[in-house]
Amino acid sequence: MEEDQEQMSFTFEIDNFSGKEDRIRSPTFSSGGCKWYVDVFPKGDHVDDHLSLYLLAANPKLLRLGWRRRANFSFALLNESGKEVFRTDELSCKLFCDQFSGWGMPDVVPLKELQEKGCLEKNKLIVKVEVKVVEVVDQGVVTGNETFDFEGFQVLYSQVVTVSDLFYEHPDFAVNVRPKNQLVKTTYMNLLLALVETLNKPPRRITDIELSNAQSELIDLTEAGFKLDFLKTKLDEISLARKKAKADGSRFRELEEDNKILKAELDEGKVKSDTCAAKALSLEQTVSELQDQLNKEKRKSDTYAAQVFWLEQTVPNKKPKLSPH
Repeated sequence: MEEDQEQMSFTFEIDNFSGKEDRIRSPTFSSGGCKWYVDVFPKGDHVDDHLSLYLLAANPKLLRLGWRRRANFSFALLNESGKEVFRTDELSCKLFCDQFSGWGMPDVVPLKELQEKGCLEKNKLIVKVEVKVVEVVDQGVVTGNETFDFEGFQVLYSQVVTVSDLFYEHPDFAVNVRPKNQLVKTTYMNLLLALVETLNKPPRRITDIELSNAQSELIDLTEAGFKLDFLKTKLDEISLARKKAKADGSRFRELEEDNKILKAELDEGKVKSDTCAAKALSLEQTVSELQDQLNKEKRKSDTYAAQVFWLEQTVPNKKPKLSPH
């Protein structure tokens, strides 16, 4: 492991800066046995209307397994004559490794101030980055159990990305942490990371016990000085979502029960309907048979009436004539 490399600087220019929209990658340069480059976001990264600058290790996947660098670095903006007109604070002893290969500043300076500070002569932005690598590890045995000092916390190699995301998205969440003992701080950090992992699960997969534990853990972490309003908001949202899901589940079960009752009634009604239909069919057949009989009787009756009428007409004509006495 090498330490205390010489500080080096690298300068590059961006023409027609105000017309740029997308991320701009600088040429690469070398320091501490590693190649680096700067990412420039002309319209801001996560912070609108600001210049954002990041220092990154180039091709980290091509470096040996277990590599890492610690570096101090800062950015400066120059005018056309090479005079420094703006400088950032130095970021000290930042860890670069396979899990986390870049650090930077999303809010270097508001865009409206670039012209005021004389940083955009002829619409050209000139950026200088100064890097001093203070620790070099070219190769190491990676088991996942190695720990690194990350913003004053000892974190596992496998936790670097998660912790760095926390500090990136919520830079002040740990500034008021009261415990100074490193072991106690590590315990709290592990508790926090476990809480984040729990709250990142879909609400339906979080058990009631996990939810109750999460509420207790959040209280413990807050009392230790962590600023975790963002997690409290998320926990409240999850609790509300679970209550709604339970209410929806109860309503679903009620509807399911109503559906079973309705289905039973429909099945019973179908039986009744089938019975009535059978009875109606039987009655219809009976009526049809009776109608046939009536028709037959009517035909017989009509025949009989015709015969009677014929007889009535015929009999008078056949009566014998009586001679008067």
